[in-house]
Amino acid sequence: MLDDAPLLTIKRRIERPSKAALAAFEGLMTGFVADALGGRGAMVPAVKPIAGTGSFAGVALPCAAGPADNLAVFGALMIAEPGDVVVCAADAFEHTAVTGDLLLGMLKNKGCVGFVTDGAVRDLPGIRDVGLPCYATAVTPNSPAKSGPGTVGLPVVVGGVTVGPGDIVVGDEDGVVVVPKALIETTIERLEAVKAAEAAMLAKVQGGLTLPDSIKAMAAAGRFLEVE
Repeated sequence: MLDDAPLLTIKRRIERPSKAALAAFEGLMTGFVADALGGRGAMVPAVKPIAGTGSFAGVALPCAAGPADNLAVFGALMIAEPGDVVVCAADAFEHTAVTGDLLLGMLKNKGCVGFVTDGAVRDLPGIRDVGLPCYATAVTPNSPAKSGPGTVGLPVVVGGVTVGPGDIVVGDEDGVVVVPKALIETTIERLEAVKAAEAAMLAKVQGGLTLPDSIKAMAAAGRFLEVE
């Protein structure tokens, strides 16, 4: 027989990346970050910005609320620091909201720069007014319980991606990308090459390019089969 679980299990001590490391991701397109991660790292496409609340780059503060509950988000609020992004695992449950405008407003007051969940949110007019970037899979007026159990500051899976405390999370109109803490420095190094390659290709496209040289080379090498 299982013992009753604590309402919340909280890990307060989180090793956060340096301000310089975080600054390397600010203002970047998520596509650039994904490319620097080898074309991976994005959450499922359903996780998108809600109510046009904008882009962000911040430090992951994960919490696991489970379905129809948001006590863990309040636990995250307790330990949040400026620059954090609260990433809430709701087990992809969309029938009740995991947050609304008031809780998002408190997170913004703590200095958080974003909120991400694989569940639903509510209070769109208020969310717009708060202005904290908010990413979710759905919107519903239904409200959650505050019963637990949940976790704060421990790894979670949101949108098919494992999110650990201290990871870097980047979001824009395309979605959300997670940079694992162990890969932050190598990703920063690769970003320079990605940005240079993108800039070079953009210049070619604006100059009239109709087909990349790499595709031409495949065709010239007989890699394509043409049929009547």
